Amino acid sequence: MLNKEALFYTKDGETTDCFLCPHHCRIRPGNVGICGVRRNVGGTLYTENYGKLTAYNLDPVEKKPLYHFHPGKRILSVGSYGCNLKCSFCQNYAIAHGRPRFVYMLPEELADKAVSIEGNIGIAYTYNEPSIWYEYVLETARAVKEVGLSNVLVTNGFIEGQALEDLLPYIDAMNIDIKSFKESYYKDICKGKLAPVLDTAERAVPKCHVEITTLVVGGLNDDMEEIAELGSWISAISGDIPVHLSRYYPAYKMDRPPTPVEILIKAREVLQQFLNYVYIGNIPNVDNSTHCPSCGARIIERNGYISRPRLDSGTCYKCGRIINMII
Repeated sequence: MLNKEALFYTKDGETTDCFLCPHHCRIRPGNVGICGVRRNVGGTLYTENYGKLTAYNLDPVEKKPLYHFHPGKRILSVGSYGCNLKCSFCQNYAIAHGRPRFVYMLPEELADKAVSIEGNIGIAYTYNEPSIWYEYVLETARAVKEVGLSNVLVTNGFIEGQALEDLLPYIDAMNIDIKSFKESYYKDICKGKLAPVLDTAERAVPKCHVEITTLVVGGLNDDMEEIAELGSWISAISGDIPVHLSRYYPAYKMDRPPTPVEILIKAREVLQQFLNYVYIGNIPNVDNSTHCPSCGARIIERNGYISRPRLDSGTCYKCGRIINMII
C-alpha cells in the first residue's frame, strides 16, 4: 500500500507546488494540500489515496445521475476519500472529509473485476471527488478502455486544464456539478471558484458525453435570474446537454430546511426555456421521463432509477429526430 508520486507538481527546494487543481497549493514538507490527500514527503509530492477504495457498488447509471448515457444499464461505482472543495452541504462528507475504511486494489484488478460483472458497462468514479484521486483514476481508466468498457466521472469540475485534457481521452461520460452560477457562492459556500468549473464543462463537451447537476439550496442559489443565466450559458454550448436540478436536504454543516418542491419545479420551467432536457432529482413521484423536443413523444419512461427506453438507434421513434443519447 505504498503511496504514489503525484503528477502535476514542481519543486522549490523541499517545498512543492501542486498544479492538479486551481488551488495551486504550496505545500511544505510533512503537510498536505487543501484536498487532504497530496502530501509533501521530503520534497516529493505523494498521493495518499492511490488504490484505496472506500466505496464500491453496482448502481443504475441513472443514479450518477446520467439519464442519456446507456439508460437502463448498471455501472460499477467506486470512490476513495478526499476532496478539493469544502461545500457546507456535502452529502458524502464522511468519505470526502474523513478517513473511512478502505480496501486496496490495483488498476488492473479493478478493471478485471468490472469485466467479470455481468451486464456492467464500466466504472464510474464517484462518491468523493475523482480528480484528486487522479493518478489512480487515470491508470484505471486506461485499463478499463483496454478491456472494452466505459469510464464515467462524477465530478465537481475543479481541475486544471492540462490534467483534464490528459484524462479526457479515456473518459466516455461526465456528470459535472455546477453548484451555482455565482462566484460568491463558490467562495463562501464551497471554498472554490466557478470559472474553472465552467472551463471544465466547455473542454469536456466536445470530447465526451456531458450532463450537468445543480443542487438547488433554498435562499442561496434559487434565484430564477441566476437559474436563467445558467441555462443561457449551457445553451450557448448546446441546448441538448441534459441538466439535473437536485433538491437540497440538510447535511454536514448546513441545516437550512429542504428546498421547497415548488422552487425546483419553477427552476425547471425556467431552464426549459433554454434547454431540451431538464430533470429534477431527490423528489419522489416527479415525472423525469425524456420527451422528444420536436414532437413531444415520450422516448424514455422513468420510474426512479428504472428507465424504459423507446428509441430506434438514438432517434425518436415517432418523428426521427436525433436525440442526444448514448444507448
